[in-house]
Amino acid sequence: MRTIRPRLLLTAAATVAATAAAAVTLGSGSLPAANATTTATTTASIAGHDPVVATGNGAVRGVSVDGTYSFRGVPFAAAPTGSLRWRPPQPAASWQGVRDATSYGPGCPQAPSVVTPAQLSEDCLYLNVSTPAQHSLTKRPVLVWIHGGGLVGDAGSNYDGTKLTKAGAVVVTINYRLGALGFLVHPALAASPGGPAGNYGLMDQQAALRWVQRNIGQFGGDPHNVTIAGESAGGLSVLAHVTSRSSKDLFQRAIVESGAFALEQEPPAKAETFGEEFATKVGCPDQSADCLRKVPVQTLVDNISTATALIPGVVDGAVLKESIGTALAAGRFNHVTILNGSNHDEEALFTLGGRVVSRGYNVPYTSPVTAANYESNIATALRITPAQAAAIAADYPLSAYSSPDKAFGTLIGDATFACGAAQVNKWTARHVPTYGYEFDDDTSPFIFAPPGFLSVATHGSEMWYLFDLPNAPFPAALNAEQTALADSMRAAWVKFAATGNPSTPAVRWPSSGHNGTVLSLELPGSQVSTDFAARHHCATFAQNLDKVK
Repeated sequence: MRTIRPRLLLTAAATVAATAAAAVTLGSGSLPAANATTTATTTASIAGHDPVVATGNGAVRGVSVDGTYSFRGVPFAAAPTGSLRWRPPQPAASWQGVRDATSYGPGCPQAPSVVTPAQLSEDCLYLNVSTPAQHSLTKRPVLVWIHGGGLVGDAGSNYDGTKLTKAGAVVVTINYRLGALGFLVHPALAASPGGPAGNYGLMDQQAALRWVQRNIGQFGGDPHNVTIAGESAGGLSVLAHVTSRSSKDLFQRAIVESGAFALEQEPPAKAETFGEEFATKVGCPDQSADCLRKVPVQTLVDNISTATALIPGVVDGAVLKESIGTALAAGRFNHVTILNGSNHDEEALFTLGGRVVSRGYNVPYTSPVTAANYESNIATALRITPAQAAAIAADYPLSAYSSPDKAFGTLIGDATFACGAAQVNKWTARHVPTYGYEFDDDTSPFIFAPPGFLSVATHGSEMWYLFDLPNAPFPAALNAEQTALADSMRAAWVKFAATGNPSTPAVRWPSSGHNGTVLSLELPGSQVSTDFAARHHCATFAQNLDKVK
C-alpha cells in the first residue's frame, strides 16, 4: 500500500520549475519530475518546505502551520460581479505559475458586526484547505465547513480548522454570497438568462463542493468521503443540501449544529414581493435586472436587514423544490448519515439584543419581559394566537426562572432550536443513521463578549470547542475540563466524518433511533439522555405551533 499525502511540489532550492503536469504523488516522490516541461518559475520565497499543490486551475502555494499545511484564498468560482451578479456561480479562471495561497481571500459584502472580516469584496468566492502534513496510508476524510451568520454575515476565514485537521480530517472552509447578493428573489432576475433566481448562496456552496470533488484528492482528502458541516445558518444550509436533489452525491455525511430553526422556506410569490420592495429601496423603481446589477454593492448592504425574509431561503424549484421540513417529513432527501443537535441555552445570545430567532426570523419583542407582557411576547415571537401562547406559557411558569426574560428566552429557544433539532432527528432516523446531541457546558465562554460576561451554553458556544477563532472579538481560553471536552468533541466529529459513527474509545454515542436519544456534551463528562424532547416541552409546541408535528 502506498503512502498518500497532499499532492505537493516541494522545493529545496531558491529557483525551481513548477507546473501542474510536473507534480507527482508524494507517495512515490515529492519533487517535480526530472524531465518535466517547465513553463513557470517560483522564487526563493518557497525555498525549503513550503507546500505547493497542483489543482485543476493551477498550482497553489500554502504555508506550514503546526504540523499541518494551510492553503488560503483559493478561488472555487469566478467573481460574481457585473453581469454575473445574481447568477449561478461560474467556473474560476485558470492561472499560470504558482498562485500564492498564504493569505485569506476577502469575505462577501456584509454589514459591520463582530463577525465581519477585515476585507470585503463582491469578488469573494474563495475557500481554504487545511490538511495534515503527516504521511497517511489512506486518503483522509474531508470536512467542509459552512459558516453561520444568518445568511447575512461571517466568513470562512473566521474558522481555523487546524485542531480538527490534527485530529485527522482535511478541513475546507468556504465563503458564499450573503444577504441580498446571495438570497434576493426578484421577478426580473428569475426571467433573466442563467438559471433560477434566489438561493445564490446555496449554489455557491454547491460550487465549492464540486471543487472539492475535483481537487481534494490532491490535498490528501477522499472525494468519496465528504462531510458537510455548519452552525446556525450554516447548519440550515447543510439541511438544505440534505434535501436538495442538485446536491446529491456531493457529500456522504452531514453535521448540523443549531441549524434546525427554519424548516419552512418561503414560497416564491412572497419572496418576490419582498424583492420588489427592496428594488425600489435601492433605486430601481423600474424593477429591471440591469438596474439591480448596477446598484453599488454598499447600497445593497445598507438596505438589507436581518429582520427580512432572507434567513429561511426560498423554494425556488431548482435548489429547493420544496421546504426542508416537508422534504424531511416525507423522506424525500439525500439519505446520508446525520449528526444533528443544539445548545442548551440558544436564545441567551439573542435576548441580549432585544430580539429572538423564532422559527426562522429575527423577531423584536417588548423588553424587558414582565409578567404582564409575557404571553403577548410569546404570541408575537411565535406568531400564534393568545390561546396558544397561554397553553405554552403554562409549561414555563415564571416562578421557575430567575427572571421573566430568562423564562422567555428558554421558551423560544426550546420552540425554535431544541424542538427543531428533535423533529429533524425523528424524521431522519426513520431512514438513515442519525446521532443527536445537546451542547450543555454551562461554563462555556461567551463568544461575543469578554470572559465572565455570560457563561451559558448559548448559540455558537460550541465553536470554541471545535475551532480556533482567530478573529473573535474576545479570545477565550478553555480550562482543563473544557479542553478535555473540546478534545472529545473534535475526536467525535472527525470519527463521524471518517466512518459515519461518532463513537470513540472514550465515549459511546448511541444513535437517536425512535426514542430521541441524544448525547449531552457537558462537564465533567458526556451523558446519554432519552428525555430530551420532554425536557424541552416539544409535545406542547407540536400541539400549538403550525407545521410542527
